Amino acid sequence: MKIQVIHKAFEESPVQVAEVNAPDDLTITSALEYAYRWTNNFEGSWSLDDLENNKDANPNVTRVAPLIEYKGKTFGLRSTSMMDLMIVDGKTYEVMGCGFEEIASC
Repeated sequence: MKIQVIHKAFEESPVQVAEVNAPDDLTITSALEYAYRWTNNFEGSWSLDDLENNKDANPNVTRVAPLIEYKGKTFGLRSTSMMDLMIVDGKTYEVMGCGFEEIASC
């Protein structure tokens, strides 16, 4: 199940940052939770693939947004947060404080 992860909570305009291939046997809610977990930075960086012992790397997550360049250094992307969006099976869900809420597509 493919899930598009869109960051909009802190951005000037929404930007797709990842595509997550969640296991097909998951429910929609479980797939959203899977995408949320694997686009968060707990013990490394979900968006960087060159960190040693990076426990947040997942081969089922493809970063589609560029990394952040600042003063000659490269940084990973932020964690997915409340008010960010996920799209799965043509439906858009907003990340809430607890869970996800389906919203009308624009």
